[in-house]
Amino acid sequence: MTASTPAPTPPPTPAPAPAAASAATSSPTAVPAPATPAGRGPGARFGPVALVISAGISVQFGAALAVMVMPKAGAAGVVTLRLAAAALVLLLLCRPKVRGYSRADWGTVLAFGVTLAGMNGLFYQAVDRIPLGPAVTLEVLGPLALSVFVSRRLVNLLWAGLALAGVVLLSGHGGGGGGGFGFGALDPAGAAFALGAGAMWAAYIVFSARTGRRFPQADGLALAMAVAAVISLPLGVVQAGSALIVPSTLALGVGVAVLSSVLPYTLELLALRRLPAPTFAILMSLEPAIAATAGFLVLNQALSAPDALAIALVIAASMGAVRSQTRKQPA
Repeated sequence: MTASTPAPTPPPTPAPAPAAASAATSSPTAVPAPATPAGRGPGARFGPVALVISAGISVQFGAALAVMVMPKAGAAGVVTLRLAAAALVLLLLCRPKVRGYSRADWGTVLAFGVTLAGMNGLFYQAVDRIPLGPAVTLEVLGPLALSVFVSRRLVNLLWAGLALAGVVLLSGHGGGGGGGFGFGALDPAGAAFALGAGAMWAAYIVFSARTGRRFPQADGLALAMAVAAVISLPLGVVQAGSALIVPSTLALGVGVAVLSSVLPYTLELLALRRLPAPTFAILMSLEPAIAATAGFLVLNQALSAPDALAIALVIAASMGAVRSQTRKQPA
């Protein structure tokens, strides 16, 4: 949701391991399809790696731009602008068929759309209240928890503990006041929204895989994005009102959609043709660090040393979970 950016749903294949699927970020990405063989040599691998990192940069700087638009349209208004623009682009590109699908197929798309709306809505409510880096760090716990739960390997308890240590460190410093367990200097509501976005991110991974098995190419994603846009529209209108149609706000909203959805979608689609899924997942685990950098450069959100260490612990836990899940799978 991150709010991340949805990448195309995979073609009909057996559901891959959620650890690899945890590559989705605040702009979450769907479970990557198997990479096709590529040329050998460092250059052949560096190209798709650069594409994935560029996609992550685009997602997080898009989120930073969204924070700048919030004073004009509010969090709900930004979500509406992003989802509506992304849905329009995907529908124009994919032109999905609407006939020939069963009730179960449409039920899956509706659930996927609700998940997309919830994930984006909760994430933008979070970054409206807390810095971008900590928000993405808390959000990534959702896919990590899904990976640990599904794998049921003792070693993944180590990665869960490492991630928990990062969250405790993130929550335990600063002048939160009020006594008891809190989120330190972080706004408690913002932290709760980020954790909720993480839970929706985990659900996104599940419904993304199911949709990919029922719909060809990215058709299911396009239809689900349209559902998400329709769900978010009333909330955006209530909060932003006529501000949604102010040309400058519309232009910024389209910019958020391009940076957070359209551009990363394209870059990841190109990368996944040549990059193994586990490598993709590990690279996407770097998103909290990219988000913290975007928050610092664009929003002047400086991190303390404990903040940086907490983010590093969560990144290490996510990478470890991905690698252990990869070793579990047969060659």
